[in-house]
Amino acid sequence: MAKILLTRHGHVEGIEPARFRGRAELPLTQVGVRQTAALAARIARHWKPAAVYTSPLQRCIVTGRHIAEACGTPAAVDEGLGDIHYGSWQMRTHAEVEQEWANAYHLWRRAPHLVRFPDGESLQDVVARTSNTLRLVLEKHPNDTVVLVGHDSVNRALLLQLIDQPLSAYWRFAQDPCALNEIDVLAGGVVRVGRINDVSHLESHLDRA
Repeated sequence: MAKILLTRHGHVEGIEPARFRGRAELPLTQVGVRQTAALAARIARHWKPAAVYTSPLQRCIVTGRHIAEACGTPAAVDEGLGDIHYGSWQMRTHAEVEQEWANAYHLWRRAPHLVRFPDGESLQDVVARTSNTLRLVLEKHPNDTVVLVGHDSVNRALLLQLIDQPLSAYWRFAQDPCALNEIDVLAGGVVRVGRINDVSHLESHLDRA
């Protein structure tokens, strides 16, 4: 049995008030550093991961490094875990995007599977690359615990695949900073979900920001 511990990076600027962050390089805030430490301690306390794989963006690399150091395990970058490419929307606020691309923005909120961001990706693109990462990780670690450190959109795409849900269900999942998802993949591809968006290791309301 493979156990996937899927988590999101720690808090960064642009989460609240929300911007379309995407592939912008954003450092962890002080809140994000505290979140990462709490997450790393929790994983090290309960599991012995064989490997940590992270998005190529620094907020995930730093989060993954803390987890890897706490667990005494190697960390590696996987390009497939990179955040969604928002194209012309990147680092715009939601109000700005709604004003300039009203129809596309409202479609994104209602039917995200029907949207391609201007000069960017679609959810189908994200699923294609994350599914390849998932396949390779499961082939390499069929009986290991593995940590994946991704982003809000990437993690939602992975969860939809793992529990066999359509892309139209994208908004049904929350993925808070440094939240923990635990998914077991048994023989024959049977999937068992242990937890989704668990933030019980974050001590205060501030640390959940």
